Amino acid sequence: MGGAVSLYALQKLMFVLNRDPKAQVRFKTDQKDLLDEYELTPEERGALEKPDIGLLYVLGVNGQLLMHFAALVGMEWSKYIQSMRDGIAEHGPVRAGIYAMTTEMDEKVAGV
Repeated sequence: MGGAVSLYALQKLMFVLNRDPKAQVRFKTDQKDLLDEYELTPEERGALEKPDIGLLYVLGVNGQLLMHFAALVGMEWSKYIQSMRDGIAEHGPVRAGIYAMTTEMDEKVAGV
């Protein structure tokens, strides 16, 4: 399965979790079966099960989707922001999606 395909499935699941109260209940009570409905990589699935906000961010999940997921799993705002920073420190630059990092953390961009 290609990275773009699984990222799409991961973000589609996040979208559903953010908007569907029944899916939110299933995530908490019947998580395995819910996750089985989406074509996720083992790494993506593990990040959801933990949940590992930092890894989900590095995998390319859109921050707008991710912040609602963080709230769903009971994470407060400042910890959510720190989790994304920690994810980059632990797992490396964002790999895919609109936040994909094309420079190193300490590298200047466009002469800035």
